[in-house]
Amino acid sequence: MSESEGELPDNDEEWREILSDEEYRILRESGTEPRFSSDLIDVEDEGVFTCAGCGTELFDSDRKFESETGWPSFWDVYQEGNVETRADNSHGMERTEVVCAECGGHLGHVFDDGPEPSGKRYCINGAALDFESE
Repeated sequence: MSESEGELPDNDEEWREILSDEEYRILRESGTEPRFSSDLIDVEDEGVFTCAGCGTELFDSDRKFESETGWPSFWDVYQEGNVETRADNSHGMERTEVVCAECGGHLGHVFDDGPEPSGKRYCINGAALDFESE
């Protein structure tokens, strides 16, 4: 779904209609895909990674790096305000969750062990993303 296609779904039933089962589990239920399962880990083309739920531009390919963690990783966001963070204390851990600012979809987590210049590692589920090549 892209932003140009209209309004965001109002309820879970509508989200289920537009998302695959895996996208729904990750974006709407804060799930996690298996490590190394996403084809987006290996993307080397120039372009923008967008939210699979609403099409918001989230990460630029110039900010992607190989973290060897098993998920697509970025050292910064595409544009300030397109993602939000919130405390996540699930699974007995203290982490910072990353969500799409437009649709609230769960994307992954951000950690303070990334490369310079930010020192951040946005560890993002590939199923929460689409890639638009330039």
